[in-house]
Amino acid sequence: MKPAKAALTGLLAVVAALAAGHLVAAFVGLGSSPYLAVGNAAIDLTPSWLKDFAVSTFGTYDKLVLLTGMALVLAGVGVAAGLLSRTSATPGSVVAVALGVVGIAAVLSRPDVGQLSVLAPVASLAAGLYVFRYLHRESEQSGSRRDFLVTAGLAAVAGIAGQVFGSRTDVEGSRQAIGELKAATPAPEPPFNADFVKDGTPSFITGNKDFYRIDTALSVPRIRAEEWALRVHGMVERPMVLTFDELRKRELKEEVVTLTCVSNEIGGPYISTARFIGVPIGDVLREAGVKAGADQLFSTSDDGFTAGSPLDYVLERGMIAIGMNGEPLPAEHGFPARLVVPGLYGYVSATKWVTDLNVTTFEKEQGYWIPRGWATRAPIKTSSRIDRPGRMDRVRGKTVLAGTAWAQPTGVAKVEVRVDGGPWQEAELAADVSDSTWRMWRAEVDLRPGSHTAECRATDKSGFTQDQARLDPVPDGATGWHSVTFTVE
Repeated sequence: MKPAKAALTGLLAVVAALAAGHLVAAFVGLGSSPYLAVGNAAIDLTPSWLKDFAVSTFGTYDKLVLLTGMALVLAGVGVAAGLLSRTSATPGSVVAVALGVVGIAAVLSRPDVGQLSVLAPVASLAAGLYVFRYLHRESEQSGSRRDFLVTAGLAAVAGIAGQVFGSRTDVEGSRQAIGELKAATPAPEPPFNADFVKDGTPSFITGNKDFYRIDTALSVPRIRAEEWALRVHGMVERPMVLTFDELRKRELKEEVVTLTCVSNEIGGPYISTARFIGVPIGDVLREAGVKAGADQLFSTSDDGFTAGSPLDYVLERGMIAIGMNGEPLPAEHGFPARLVVPGLYGYVSATKWVTDLNVTTFEKEQGYWIPRGWATRAPIKTSSRIDRPGRMDRVRGKTVLAGTAWAQPTGVAKVEVRVDGGPWQEAELAADVSDSTWRMWRAEVDLRPGSHTAECRATDKSGFTQDQARLDPVPDGATGWHSVTFTVE
């Protein structure tokens, strides 16, 4: 067999295998697609240092980079298998079976798929092996280009059909049917002076489309509110299951809350603020009756992610949120429901697509990131950043520094800035909206033309300044203070 035909045979076999698995997964659960299952398994096995590198390097595109990298690797394996099989179909057949077994193992390891999910990787294995042997046989018998074109066309149709059928759950229709969400206890409107947008800070409230997203889901779970339920169990007197309609009929509360990711580096963008509407977790758990000795609320997402939150903390501050900025939660932010806990990093609190609340102990259960070496308790560090001027900006006229600070749940008391290592100067603070939210600041500085380096630091209302090493969740959680170098013209 000619090298070009051999390489194409292996490549098309891989494409056919992935397409068949994706098509079957559309009917037994999209998470059982071998391509996605292997990707999710790769995320689960990723060490903390590599995860931090991916987030810091690729940001919210880290999953796209992973999927693209997997596609290139699989394509390379297919091509190599084809080239090794120029005289015999055996090497390629072995590779096809090996890839199929990997897919089956990955799917069986997933906590978010049902018993029928194994059908998807089995279909993938069968399709890959059949297509490889068929094209290999036809090529040896002087098969035409038509065989390859038909195979490629069928694989494309199967893959597209799988994507279409897999996305058939009408999540947007379910969101639209919910209509307007009204809180019995609405949050006050932020005052006009809650930010310094004209000086370069973000707006106080972050729009839903701009709200940062960091999670482990390769594909966003598609759940209709009509089919969703939340199980509350464990160390409680009265276990319960709440439907979305039952949750919505409870007394809803609205809170303005700033959320931030522990992977947010100094000066990083993974922090946002929104108006969340929902039910206080404390109301639900007190109704269930928490038993003595419990110290953890262990929450589980529809996609299998888990988080463990300090029970006393969530009883006081946590919320089961169903709305965000006046509308039902967007699908990518947890629709139909998620947890929101001011003052804790998301990996121990902010479970999206939440379906299970288990009242337990830290000794019995560990959240997703804890066995990977992350801290069990993760209070948000007091921190601040400079939003303007940006790194290497050129400034003309009056020099104004502006930025953001946060210290949930204590609240920001002051922000200081200094230039070129000089004395600290207290900045002007925007209105203090809530101890659970960020706070904007600005400072005018008199600078001569040339290059300058500005730094900022925040102090919370308990007197703690961010450069003091008091809180140390692992991973780091952005220790130190932000600095930018810019030029005054």
